[in-house]
Amino acid sequence: MHRCALLALVMMLSAGPARGQEVPPSAAAAQPEAAPVYDESADGERQIADALAAAGRENRRVLIQWGANWCGWCIKLHELSGSNPEIRAKLLYEYDVVHIDIGRFDKHMELAAKYGADLQASGVPFLTVLDADGNVVANQETGSLENPQGAQPAHNVEKVLGFLTTHQAEYRSATGILEEGLARAKSEGKAAFVHFGAPWCGWCHKLEAFLARDDMAPLFAEHFVDVKIDTDRTIGGGDVLLEMRGSQQGGIPWFVFLDSAGEPIATSSDSGQNTGFPVAPEEIAAFMEMLRKVKPAIPAEPLDRIETALRQGAKSDG
Repeated sequence: MHRCALLALVMMLSAGPARGQEVPPSAAAAQPEAAPVYDESADGERQIADALAAAGRENRRVLIQWGANWCGWCIKLHELSGSNPEIRAKLLYEYDVVHIDIGRFDKHMELAAKYGADLQASGVPFLTVLDADGNVVANQETGSLENPQGAQPAHNVEKVLGFLTTHQAEYRSATGILEEGLARAKSEGKAAFVHFGAPWCGWCHKLEAFLARDDMAPLFAEHFVDVKIDTDRTIGGGDVLLEMRGSQQGGIPWFVFLDSAGEPIATSSDSGQNTGFPVAPEEIAAFMEMLRKVKPAIPAEPLDRIETALRQGAKSDG
């Protein structure tokens, strides 16, 4: 079984490393320097909390990979996740991935125990899947995800992919998400800000990240109910987009502001061309006009803050 276990150092001192057990580089041959996979200064609880917040917005799961930079098999699993197109796509679509550094089995041990991950017994890399509420969906040692004895020493693509597929979140209905958002908008006296995106869409991620910023989220939440519909990961998401936009043209992100009765007030394509995430000066101006049209009562000060943040972001992107 290939894993990085606590007893690796003992084995190295007594009889050389056993199959699949590794030691920190200080006790082994020097390795070529590479960019670290695990942030050794990060707060694991904060990493998980941030991932849970993102997973909650996107109806995804959180995948924790417990390990360390000295653990060759931890690095192998990470590299497989980036090099295999099927696994890479599965992670992009279904998971927010967190690498938690365990040091030399002396860091984040209480955090691992909180989630039922017995790293001392199982070694690393070790995988924990959480739902968006932070509940444990699965704990998985990774030795059983490797190729069989005698085959190439690597994690098995089909086994890893099967594990990820088994524990991904169930897809939700796009119409159900929309109905929930409109019901909330009606009860709170707000407009619904419905935006469509997909995991492969970089500009969609920019829009979602902007809306989730600590300084922006409260401003939008005061006047709008945020409704995200993933055209790839919701049931019927593409059909809802087509019905609302009335055309296949325009790309994503595409958004529409709806009143509490579900009637459109403004869309990102009202100008004849989809604004998407506003970056160009004319796009930012059009977006700000939309906000004023949808909610005329919004004071000037928060609007100025939104516009300033968009313009500052446009400069950094440029």
